[in-house]
Amino acid sequence: MTLTAPTPTTDTTASRGRAAVRRRRRALGIVLAVVVTLAVWLLGHLAGADYWITDSQGTVRIDGVVTAQVTVVLGLVGWGVLALLERLSRHGTTVWTVLAVVVVAASMIPVALVEATTATRVALVAVHLAVGAVLVPAFVRARS
Repeated sequence: MTLTAPTPTTDTTASRGRAAVRRRRRALGIVLAVVVTLAVWLLGHLAGADYWITDSQGTVRIDGVVTAQVTVVLGLVGWGVLALLERLSRHGTTVWTVLAVVVVAASMIPVALVEATTATRVALVAVHLAVGAVLVPAFVRARS
C-alpha cells in the first residue's frame, strides 16, 4: 500500500491538455473580439458615426471604452454558457452556436429602437456583427 497519488492515465493527461488549449483559444477569442470591435468602432467613427443614441432613459454616447467593456463581459458570459451546455449535453456546442446566432440577431433590435443617426446605426450594427463574427467561430473552433 502506497500513500502517493496514482499517476494520471494518458487519457486524463490528454483531456487536461485539450481543456487547457480550449481555454487558451477561447480567451484569445475574447481578446481578438475586443481588438476587432474596437477597429470596427473606430472605422465607424472615422466614417462619421457620432455614436450618440437616445432612448426613453436619455441620451448617451457609446465610446470605445464601453464597446470594449461590453465585448469582454458578453464574451465571458458566452463562454460560461457554452461551458455549462458542454457539461450538460453532448450537443452543447451546437445548442450554443444556435443560441449565439439568435442573440446576435436579437441585438439588432435595440439599434432599431433608439434614436440615432444613420451612420451611428450602421456602425453599431457592424460592431454587433463583428462581436458575433469573431466570438462564435473562436469558441466553436476551440472545441476541437
